[in-house]
Amino acid sequence: MDTTEIEKKSLEAHVELCAERYRQLDHRLETLTENITALHANVDRLAGTMHKANAKVNDQLLAWGGSLVVVLLGTISWLASKYFV
Repeated sequence: MDTTEIEKKSLEAHVELCAERYRQLDHRLETLTENITALHANVDRLAGTMHKANAKVNDQLLAWGGSLVVVLLGTISWLASKYFV
């Protein structure tokens, strides 16, 4: 005899089986909530790491660009002093 037949004949059995089913569902929902919370924390940490890396790359590009401008201005100044003065 399967559980549905037992439940049809006994209200107490039906109540007990439903209670067990709800306990299992509640446990699964708690586990899922914990997993989502952990995933959210990992995504936040990853986003922070990516933001820091992006900021570092931007700083490096600005430094290289600034250095290039200084070298070009120095070269132009040197050429102007040699040929126009």
